[in-house]
Amino acid sequence: MHLGPGVHVAQGAVVCSPEGAVQLGAGSAVRENAVVIGTARHPVAVGEKTALGPRSLVLGASAGHLCDVGAGAILMPGAQLGDRCLVADGTLVPAGMFVPSDSVVVGRPARVVRRVDTGDLERLRTARGGTLSLPEQPLTPFFARDRAEDAPMGQLYSFRDKHPLVHPTATLFSSCEVTGDVLIGPGAIIGPGVRIVGESHVPLRIGAGVRIHANAVVHLQPGGSLVIEDGVFIGPGCLVHACFVGAGTVVEPGAILCDRSRLGRGCIVGAGSLVRAGTLFPDAAQVDGFPAVQTGFLSALPPAPVWALRPEDLPELRRVS
Repeated sequence: MHLGPGVHVAQGAVVCSPEGAVQLGAGSAVRENAVVIGTARHPVAVGEKTALGPRSLVLGASAGHLCDVGAGAILMPGAQLGDRCLVADGTLVPAGMFVPSDSVVVGRPARVVRRVDTGDLERLRTARGGTLSLPEQPLTPFFARDRAEDAPMGQLYSFRDKHPLVHPTATLFSSCEVTGDVLIGPGAIIGPGVRIVGESHVPLRIGAGVRIHANAVVHLQPGGSLVIEDGVFIGPGCLVHACFVGAGTVVEPGAILCDRSRLGRGCIVGAGSLVRAGTLFPDAAQVDGFPAVQTGFLSALPPAPVWALRPEDLPELRRVS
């Protein structure tokens, strides 16, 4: 990626920048457990002295100078923030939305509620060392690689004498953690910072070709069951509890799937949605909202999302047999 001086990436944050697709300007900050993902088609450009809050998700989006993106906010691919934009905690800025400079935005989906005032600017100034001046410093390439040589199959832990079973063709980033009675199928990709915990009387099952992305949490508590069928995409920052996810389903970033919920095959769950406990959706359902409801039917399987990890992106991750 390309960084200006003074960039701060906090504990638990994940930045994925294939081929230099992420730029972070001087003095910018990526707070705890935030996720930034750029791609060649949807790069990320963050201006100077801009802060991305804890557990925020920036996916192929851009933000100008002196922005504050709140905790848990989601910027979808193609979204653009101007300078000095304030994004409230938990806000969802949808794909392609343009937010003018000096805007305060809230909601899901985001809406501009007012312009930045003098009080907002004073708070920005205080949080930035007493000045809103910009360093205007050039960016420098920074190269990093997942340290697969340290933990080629992620970090695996036993729980109550149950140990994860991982297919030899699966790929686990070294910073992911898998604990307990978990079965991971062939060709699965478990991304950086993912936490998978199986502590029930039955295995937590992850099918073939499943892709679970940065800082997602998949947790099966005692007494439940959790099955993720083949070819499912789980987005960055998602929370998945004891549920059933049908084959080919896409769960977009920041969504929450609660206990005893069920998604049929080929569904799509909108970013930041909450699928309530016990909610059932049929095959090919389009699901969105907080709480989530069915908003339509899909005429075909949802395509691979633009933020998705691809096997061809991971040639340097060593696998074991």
